[in-house]
Amino acid sequence: MVEIELDGKKVEILEGSMVMHAAEKAGTYIPHFCYHKKLSIAANCRMCLVDIEKAPKPMPACATPVTQGMVVRTKTDKAIKAQQSVMEFLLINHPLDCPICDQGGECQLQDLAVGYGGSNSRYAEEKRVVAVKDVGPLISMQEMSRCIHCTRCVRFGQEVAGVMELGMSNRGEHSEIETFLGQTIDSELSGNMIDICPVGALTSKPFRYSARTWELSRRKSISPHDSTGANLIVQVKNQQVMRVVPLENEAVNECWIADRDRFSYEALNSSERLTSPMIKHGGKWVDVDWQTALEYVANGLKQIKSNHGAAAVGALVSPHSTLEELHLAGQLVRGMGSENIDYRLRNADFTSTDGVRYLGVPIASLTTLQRVLVVGSNLRKDHPLFAQRIRQAVKAGGALSVLGASASDWAMPVANAIVAPAAEWLARLQSVAGAVAELAQLPSPYPQAATPQAMAIAKSLMGGERKAVLLGNAAAHHSQASALLSVANWIAQHTGATVGYLTEAANTVGAQFVHATPGVGGLHAGQMLGGALKAVLLVNNEPEFDSAPGAHAVSTLAKAEMVVSLSPFKANMGCADVLLPIAPFSETPGTFVNAEGRVQSFHAVVKPLGDARPAWKVLRVLGNMMKVEGFDFESSQDVLAAIFGGAAPEFVPQARLNNACNAPFEGAYNGAEPCVARIYQLDSLVRRATSLQMTADARVVSDAVAQGALA
Repeated sequence: MVEIELDGKKVEILEGSMVMHAAEKAGTYIPHFCYHKKLSIAANCRMCLVDIEKAPKPMPACATPVTQGMVVRTKTDKAIKAQQSVMEFLLINHPLDCPICDQGGECQLQDLAVGYGGSNSRYAEEKRVVAVKDVGPLISMQEMSRCIHCTRCVRFGQEVAGVMELGMSNRGEHSEIETFLGQTIDSELSGNMIDICPVGALTSKPFRYSARTWELSRRKSISPHDSTGANLIVQVKNQQVMRVVPLENEAVNECWIADRDRFSYEALNSSERLTSPMIKHGGKWVDVDWQTALEYVANGLKQIKSNHGAAAVGALVSPHSTLEELHLAGQLVRGMGSENIDYRLRNADFTSTDGVRYLGVPIASLTTLQRVLVVGSNLRKDHPLFAQRIRQAVKAGGALSVLGASASDWAMPVANAIVAPAAEWLARLQSVAGAVAELAQLPSPYPQAATPQAMAIAKSLMGGERKAVLLGNAAAHHSQASALLSVANWIAQHTGATVGYLTEAANTVGAQFVHATPGVGGLHAGQMLGGALKAVLLVNNEPEFDSAPGAHAVSTLAKAEMVVSLSPFKANMGCADVLLPIAPFSETPGTFVNAEGRVQSFHAVVKPLGDARPAWKVLRVLGNMMKVEGFDFESSQDVLAAIFGGAAPEFVPQARLNNACNAPFEGAYNGAEPCVARIYQLDSLVRRATSLQMTADARVVSDAVAQGALA
């Protein structure tokens, strides 16, 4: 530790730290633009000049290392005049168009100009103009004349996103930030560039000119998409969601969010929203009131139960639903005497498990892994924020090994890779286990010979201290999923690694925790989608897009006597008989459990649109109408308390989290590729977010569908 004096106060800081770090620790603000705590030091803007004793001139706080006994003053005339001079230079070519700037009111340059800018300028020459650039549907670069060349966006792409899509061309007053060759910005984390831009150069294209920052109310929420559980600030105007930005939480998402977390809000105001209950009558959809719709559903369920027995009724639920909704759906079905409930619509292996499958390690620890093997995951697209953490681990010297179906761009160095069809994954993973056995001088549990690639992965896993074997979405949805987990457990056991699932959806862990899976004698999702039911409740999902059978499931479900769709959108119209409008995450309170088992509750940020109602309320009323016991909840907090038997804990009890697997190492392969959703096809919200569907990642899916490559 080094002790310095900062504005008369003693500050202890780690050796090698910069003066800026010491100021942050002491709570002293030093004005800056190019410095960002998550990015490398650039010292471009010079706004952080401070007065250091015995230094001949002001020094940049962000790039000056601390030394024992250093005396730093941030408020002397010398420091302030230096900062004012820098501000004058920065404003020479700036257009000074704050009244029409979309960043007005939340602009760092605007704020600091008030404190350090002059009332007039000595610069009378013509200001420079930078040409407009089109870099895609998410980021606007319409006003690059405002850019102060802090290079935060460039460094973010290179260091955090792993893709250097922006760079600086030319020199002096001709310098420009651009993509080069007219390319677009296609990173799945690109929206974070908007947040870190300290001026109005990079702005949100979907949000552009729709509201002023001081008009917006800010409310906390949780992302309903992947299993990170990213913390969000949802910004609202006139009961409408206008923008979503990250809420900093170092243990979960740091200060970043993925683009689908940021821009999926467009779907909340989509014309496809279902705003009133509808019943199919004579082949046509008719709007009805809630009482009529619920009575129709309750009477239909009672009739089908009477005619065919309770086993003819079941529910297919979405792992993007809240914990409360999943719990009540299970209680409703079981209260009717059925065990037919499942969230695993994309799975091919339905082996029952004792524990809740989860990540196996804290999310924050992904950044410190020294060795990691990822099986069956396009990590960048499936879990962008997990990929970002593993990218930091690799940058720090960690080694990443991969077993998957294609050599996709991971935006980070991959030390070892086995590229093989899904049919061969089990054999290839067994080969890695055989190599581990050979290196550890153990009898191999498999006959598979260790290939050179497998030996390289085994050697990697045998080294280091902090290591993990992570199974991705494709491994979880594989027809040999249990066998893959068994082999992964064996490898982890003999290399000292942890084993875990990356888990697909916002509440995959929560769905397991509340037993949204069939009990003894119950039908699993594959059987229910195959037409084994007479009455089906579809809770917040669209089997056409959210299930392994896809379009085939729609035609099969249409043969049931009653299909009830609970969705925020006009969905499932090809197979449903009743549409009940439920509230999306922004319009209902609820709870998600992320991949590490962290329990995160949130409140509604706006009122439900039209006649939509929170799904937990709809299920509660149906339970009352079906005379199911224990459905007398007054609030979602009451439901949550019933789930946990009291106040909700910070994490799911460790006793319930378990990735152990006693399944045989061999398993039959069904011949089908694992069903994995593309990045912007994951759930009903991202599928209806206009800007996300215009991105390069979404166009890949659209082109494939147009060519008939996808169902």
